[in-house]
Order: sequence, then C-alpha cells, then structure tokens
Amino acid sequence: MKKSQHSRLDRRSFLQRSSGVAFGLFAAETVSGSPLLAQEIKPKPAAKPAAAKVVEKPPAPVGCAVIGLGDQGREILRALQVVPGADIQMVCDSYPSIHKRALERAPKATPVEDYRKVLDNKSVQAVWIATPSHLHKDLVLAALQAGKHVYCEAPLAHTTDEAKVIAQAAMKAPRQVFQAGLQRRANHLEKHVYGFFRTGVLSKIASAGSQWNKKTSWRRPAATPERQTQLDWRLNNKLSGGLITEVGMHQIDAASWFLRGRPTSVQGFGATMAWKDGRDSHDTIQAVFEMPGGLRYSYGATLANSFNGSCDVFQGTDAAVMMRGERAWMFKESDAPNLGWEVYATKENIGDETGIALVANATKLLDAGLDPSENRNAYTKGAIYYACETFLNAIRGTEKTPCGPVEGYEATVVALKANEAILSGNKIVFRKEWFALTAS
Repeated sequence: MKKSQHSRLDRRSFLQRSSGVAFGLFAAETVSGSPLLAQEIKPKPAAKPAAAKVVEKPPAPVGCAVIGLGDQGREILRALQVVPGADIQMVCDSYPSIHKRALERAPKATPVEDYRKVLDNKSVQAVWIATPSHLHKDLVLAALQAGKHVYCEAPLAHTTDEAKVIAQAAMKAPRQVFQAGLQRRANHLEKHVYGFFRTGVLSKIASAGSQWNKKTSWRRPAATPERQTQLDWRLNNKLSGGLITEVGMHQIDAASWFLRGRPTSVQGFGATMAWKDGRDSHDTIQAVFEMPGGLRYSYGATLANSFNGSCDVFQGTDAAVMMRGERAWMFKESDAPNLGWEVYATKENIGDETGIALVANATKLLDAGLDPSENRNAYTKGAIYYACETFLNAIRGTEKTPCGPVEGYEATVVALKANEAILSGNKIVFRKEWFALTAS
C-alpha cells in the first residue's frame, strides 16, 4: 500500500494510531448520491483492451487570485496549480516577505501587497479570501462590489454579525458565485459516504462524534512583536472563534450534513492544559451537541497531543462508519441484514473487527480495469482540490456550489455559538432567529 504525505494511512500506522480499529475495502460508487446496486458492482476487475483515447476539451480558463498567503492560502495555491483551467493571475498579502513562498507555487502570478490592485484587475474573475477570519468582511464586500466571484474561507467571520453581513451581501449578488470554504462538502469521499447515510445502511444513528488532535502551540515565528501579534491572532478570543471554530467547524458541518439537521443545543468545556504562555484561548476543548431526535454528537480537540489524529465516527444500530483523512470504512453489526453487495466486497480483519472500506470513484477504477482494493487512492485529489474545482465549475455554470452563503453562514453560527458555550461553560439552545437570513 502506498503512502502520501498527508491523509493516506498505511496499515501499520493506522493500527498504531487507531488502537485496533478495523477497516477493509468496499468497491462501491454513488449515483445521484446513492450507492450502486449489488448487480452493478463487478466482483473482480478485468483488464480491458486498449481503447481509443478520448481527448477531452479543456475547461475554459478562469483568472484567479488568492488574498492571504499563510498556510491555507498556500494550500489553495497548491491545489490551483493542478486544477484544470485555473489561471493564477495574482497573489496578495500585506506582508511582502511571504510572497516568495507563494510564488514557488504560482511562479507566473503577479505579487501585490494591496488587495485593491487585485480587485482592479479585469483579468481576475475569481478571488480566494484566505486571510485571518477577522479580516474577511471588508475584503469580501469589496470583492463582491468589484464584481468578482468569491471563495471565502471558513468561518465566514469571527462574529455572527459580520458573518451575516457577508452572507447577505453574497445573496444580493446572485450573478456572482459565492462559495464558503467548507471543503468537505465538495470532497468526493464525503459525497460518497453521504450516499450511504441517505440509503439508511447504518439504520438508526445512536451515537456520533469527531476529534482533532495535534500537538502544536499555534504560535508562529516572527521578526517583530507587531508581526507576532498578527500571526498569533488565533490565540486572541477577540479575533478568533478558537479551536472549535477555526478547526472544528468543518467536522461539525459535515456531521450536520450527514445527519441532515442543525444542532438544537450545545454545551461546551475548555481549558489551557499545555500552552500556558499568556494566551486567552483554550488549547483543549470538548462540546456536546444535541441533534434533532435526541441524538448527541460529541466533538473534542486539543493542541496538547497528537495521538489518534483526526477522525469522525457515526454509530448506527446496523453499522458504523469511520472517516479519517481521505479514507472511510464501514463496520457491520453481526445481526445486521445482508446488504447483497457484501459478497463482492474485499474485507480485512484487524483486531477483533471486520471492516469494509468505502472507496470514492470505485466505478472509475473498475472501468479502467483497476482493482479498487489496490488502487483506492488513484483518483483521490483531496478536499481542497475538489473545493477549488467545484468553485471554478460553478463560475463556468457546469456545476452548483454545495456550500453557498446560507450553508457558510449557518455553519459559522453553529461554531461561534459552540465557542460561546465553551468559554462560558453554559448550555446554549440554538434559536431559530439566529439563522434567519434574507438578502433584503
């Protein structure tokens, strides 16, 4: 099994990090969001005779610019390097020393310090806003005013008021595409797994939870105290929504999407356990969300320890699904009904469990004469790639964005209110009016 630098895990490292949790392989694909029927799944892919190569017409180029060249901005540039039709025209950051690193990924782009130069450039059609979240509002409003299509990283803002202003401005510009940076909604793996939730394979969902663990101080080295303050904005509660907003909202939004409902309440807890360096944001947090129907979804994150990394688990009465990076597995209960396609599934025993891996793009692999069990990552490009590709396709009119201003605003409100619960230690019941959003 091959390794990648980021999200793909080999069997040994998975065993070490997952304490014996099982996984396997199920070569299934989704059609209109549902898994293929059993008779549509081929038990063993056979090599196909060489066919005449079909030359696809390249998509229309779109002039692109990225504003904010920190870690996330550079990850966006990495994706845009290989997204078809992405013409990176400009990169922008008010700190000129960071331009060199950005130009390593976009060597033909023009670097500028003033974002207004980006907005004045007629060749730039699409703008990615990847600055710290407390700087989003003015940039997004200016970009929409300039007639640009806007991709705004999540959260939309560091306050619900500013997030609402952004979402309403986007709704008032229907001819322009606005996409929130909820990249998991565009990822092929998540869309594939969502198909299993829709068909009810897990049956009654009884428990769900996510975690994100990474030992890091969140501090960045800086040449001056002023620059240090700029880089450490996540540690300031006045500028940031903390761990649950800056990191957790992506997993929480995915859970709301899979479970098809917003949380009804949240109770949270937080503490500074490892990095007692004067910060006023917690380095370790937990939150429990009540979902419609009484289901509890738990979320935990820490900057104190990296064990077991990041994962999402959904437990139903017939089966459970676990997601980790660009991989997903299903674990059936012994008394669950036979699903028909299981006879074709490749399985692996790890510890005391037997799992079936959920492979996005499996039909594509089968059509290419490849065994999904051995080529499960062949067509996986990652969530940010697919988010950028979806955004550009929405601009071209060939695809609809899955996370527009409404989805972005609702996810931001949920995360920010959860952070309020963590800071106060109180339970917060979500009010319907908090999510009211109109363009007028």
